[in-house]
Amino acid sequence: MATTYDFPSDLLAGQEELHQVRAELSALLKRLPWSVAPLDGFSDDSGWRKVERPASPGWTPDEQAEVEKLRQREHELAVFVTTHRFWTEVASSERVDARSGLKHAHEASARESD
Repeated sequence: MATTYDFPSDLLAGQEELHQVRAELSALLKRLPWSVAPLDGFSDDSGWRKVERPASPGWTPDEQAEVEKLRQREHELAVFVTTHRFWTEVASSERVDARSGLKHAHEASARESD
């Protein structure tokens, strides 16, 4: 049976926000053109697989700012979660298991509330 950990509420909240920010950033990047700067489309079939890209209008300054804002917040949250004082209380041999438990804690709490 896997060990359960009593994660502090601020660590759980930080991890949950990190999940949300990463999901938001991923969705935004999927919606944006493939190139930040305006570029012509291209087709290359000389490699091991064919690569094609349509012309890219580039990202607007607002889109660039939104991506930067989300990346900055993602970085801040990742640092907060990985350097939290809680990890000093966990034996080094258990930290990987505990970290994995934290990453999936929101899934466990969702199952419990069903």
